[in-house]
Amino acid sequence: MVLLFISAFITVRWIDVVDILLVAVLIYQLYNLVKGTVAINIFIGIMLIYLLWFIVKLMNMQLFGSILSKFIDVGFIALLIVFQPELRRFLLYLGTSDIFNKGKIGKGLFDFKWNVSPSQTLDINSIVKACKNMSSNKTGAIIILTKENDLKFYANTGDAIDAKVSVRMIESIFYKNSPLHDGAIIISDNIITAARCVLPVTEHADFPAHLGMRHRAAVGITENTDSIAIVVSEQTGEISYSVGGELKHALTSERLRELLEKEYK
Repeated sequence: MVLLFISAFITVRWIDVVDILLVAVLIYQLYNLVKGTVAINIFIGIMLIYLLWFIVKLMNMQLFGSILSKFIDVGFIALLIVFQPELRRFLLYLGTSDIFNKGKIGKGLFDFKWNVSPSQTLDINSIVKACKNMSSNKTGAIIILTKENDLKFYANTGDAIDAKVSVRMIESIFYKNSPLHDGAIIISDNIITAARCVLPVTEHADFPAHLGMRHRAAVGITENTDSIAIVVSEQTGEISYSVGGELKHALTSERLRELLEKEYK
């Protein structure tokens, strides 16, 4: 009876355990790569199709299984096409980050963050006041606020700051004679992680022609991630707010505060 019970199951070798762990790590890192972007929905859809195909194969459903297998056969090529921006970002991350530096091997690839410290509350007052001050003297600025996606790839395109959010810090970065004013700042967990960051711009043909590159970058970054972008126009001093690829124009400081409190409180 015992032998019959044992023979009913597949023998698990130690190499099988390692194989499963490596696949789990790979899926986890792929999830982190697309988390907070529009690609997460595609990623989940592909995983569901593969899971369905696996179940159909176990149940020996020949017709339905053959149809799903066609999707699986061309799946690799489809992944290269659909996830081209994410794959490029991942490869650039491997080539430019410090994960292979001495004492840090594997830190970037196997950082599971088991003990996650609580996020700091965003200092909305400082952000609103800084935008109001810059608006009054027509100082151009673009501020990116992260949510699920920490935008590490885009932060690496600029200069690391690692400073707590404050009115003076934001205004000093965007002061016209500052070497850091040309580009965006990225704020994550109430910390200015980087300044002078390069962002993707929207490619919509119907984008208003009178808006500049800061507005295009604000829409571009929010189209592809779950971040929030705030723009202060250098020409008019108007404050704009972008989320989900949508841009709101000519906001008052009070309206900006309402929008930020809605997102972060």
